[in-house]
Amino acid sequence: MALHEHSISGNGAGLGGAAHRVDILGVGVSAVNMEQALQKLVQHIEAGERGYVCVTDVNALLHASRDPELCNIFNRSTMTVPDGVPLVWAGRSAGAEWMDRVCGPDLMPALLSVAAEQKWSSYFLGGAPSVAEEMIESFKRTIPDLKIAGWQSPPFRELSCQEETAMVQEINDSGAQIVWVGLGAPKQERWMDQYRSQLTASLLVGVGGAFDMHAGRVRRAPLWMQRSGLEWAFRLAQEPVRLSGRYSRTIPAFALGMLRHAPRLVIGREQP
Repeated sequence: MALHEHSISGNGAGLGGAAHRVDILGVGVSAVNMEQALQKLVQHIEAGERGYVCVTDVNALLHASRDPELCNIFNRSTMTVPDGVPLVWAGRSAGAEWMDRVCGPDLMPALLSVAAEQKWSSYFLGGAPSVAEEMIESFKRTIPDLKIAGWQSPPFRELSCQEETAMVQEINDSGAQIVWVGLGAPKQERWMDQYRSQLTASLLVGVGGAFDMHAGRVRRAPLWMQRSGLEWAFRLAQEPVRLSGRYSRTIPAFALGMLRHAPRLVIGREQP
């Protein structure tokens, strides 16, 4: 899907900035900071709209840049927020100086706090057995008024049509306004796109590893490493076997892609 370029005026500091996207290797990453993202999502839910949110880092973006179907899923989203600091740097280089990191583990408690104030209920889909329960208990300690519609940890295998139908029905019966999807990328993005039309919740949010982090099973990097773009080094030190190959491929590939195709600030996208 091509992103349509238009003239840009203003600094994007208001909600209008949330409509801007930065074309990074063909993927339209929303040019937002946390405040703008929350404002747009709250308005989305209050208006009764239905959509989904992708949270993308460099690895997920590279996958999408090579997969037209996945790229379309990212570009059809209500928002595709920048998880990785390199994506923020790319956006700012394209003129979105207000852009900042909006990562899943930070977006979750921020939006859940607003949901508690508005009495919106949340459903949690994903994670290994007992992870969702541990995460919910952790959130309840910091957000006492949090409304929980339900949770489910589906098996990692491919589900049958009957199982998928039952899952969708259970989520709809829960009455949740927000569905948090932690199935891992790109599975969660494909799932949200496939079932968006069947789910009655206003918003689906794919947050991947945030489930494990808020359940206390995975440690986050110190704040200074998160802000300086070095969180990948912290994660690599924790999981060298799993991540060394990924980082050795993605870092050079992203840098080369930026040299070949400079990011562009654009307005407009296809609607879901």
